[in-house]
Amino acid sequence: MYGCEPLRLSRRETALKRGFDVVGASVGLALTFWLIALAWLAARWDTGASGLFVQERVGRYGRLFRVIKLRTMRADPAVDTTVTTSSDARITPLGHLLRRAKLDELPQLINVLKGDMSFVGPRPDVPGYADALVGEDRLILTVRPGITGPATLKYRDEERLLAEQDDPERYNREVIYPDKVRLNREYVEQYSFLRDLGYIWRTLLG
Repeated sequence: MYGCEPLRLSRRETALKRGFDVVGASVGLALTFWLIALAWLAARWDTGASGLFVQERVGRYGRLFRVIKLRTMRADPAVDTTVTTSSDARITPLGHLLRRAKLDELPQLINVLKGDMSFVGPRPDVPGYADALVGEDRLILTVRPGITGPATLKYRDEERLLAEQDDPERYNREVIYPDKVRLNREYVEQYSFLRDLGYIWRTLLG
């Protein structure tokens, strides 16, 4: 279905972007493997479950893949929402620290190296969001989802913002998600490798 979508990135841009991802993820994993291992052990002890959180997400052309993150929440059978706020009782004290420092995202370097993700791009959604895009918005699915990007940077405090709402799920569905779609479309339509480097730099600066 999505494989027939027109590409907005040229072959040269696609190759450069992927080459940067492979080199960057390889170097990143080599430098942070010890940190990921320590954080994994701490998360395992903190949550009483596997230190890694693996979940199906929608990737390029709508194909599903399994994203890898450090576990920051305890399971609660009574909660079935995929929308997380900063006041979510499932988040552990250590989990709050990992999420605030974005250390829970480090294992996604494996996803980048495998080709499931890129350093920069739309954040990968759970099924029911990106795979439900229609019309021109499906352009978003022609690129690999990313660890960071314009929408990620704008909504870096998304969990706090959602915690301030009376109905977080509705606010996410009617306000935040449509704006993310707009930003992600603009990212693909106006793509440049230099902009990617800018997003990465802004992310590292916090």
